[in-house]
Amino acid sequence: MAEMSWEKPTASTAPKSFGGERIKFVVGGLLLLGAVVYLMISGTIGGAQYFITVDQLVTSPEYAGQTVRISGAVDGDTIVYDGENLIIDFTIANIPLETTDLALTLHNAVNDPSATRLNVHIEGEVKPDLLQHEAQAILTGTLGADGTFNATELLLKCPSRYEESIPEQANAETGV
Repeated sequence: MAEMSWEKPTASTAPKSFGGERIKFVVGGLLLLGAVVYLMISGTIGGAQYFITVDQLVTSPEYAGQTVRISGAVDGDTIVYDGENLIIDFTIANIPLETTDLALTLHNAVNDPSATRLNVHIEGEVKPDLLQHEAQAILTGTLGADGTFNATELLLKCPSRYEESIPEQANAETGV
């Protein structure tokens, strides 16, 4: 029978400590957590405002060449629709970000000659039924070098929804 002997293992054959690997996992987890927190904060800050005003777009050079979302009151007298080429051109007037009475704000913006105005150009879109005088337009697009807003998306809030709030003088003007 063969003799068996037991020897104490040397340092190279001893089980390795998991301390170094554990640190790698902790550091990796912290980096991953940091990246997630960064993305959440930058996304919240960037998307905190749903749209900007016409005044902000026209006066801030930081928006030049960027795709932005703006809001304004449609001046119904300026709406021009080319049904053959599906081109819509109209003008919007500046409205403030915060308002308590949207119908009054839209009415005042369109009828205020000193309100900042912006020409809008949209191609490849059928004229929506809601595109009418004093409607609120929310547009996505870019401001061209010629000062025209080239929209790629148009959302409208129906002005008739707010008719009850229109002042009596506006009702007399529009014949409502």
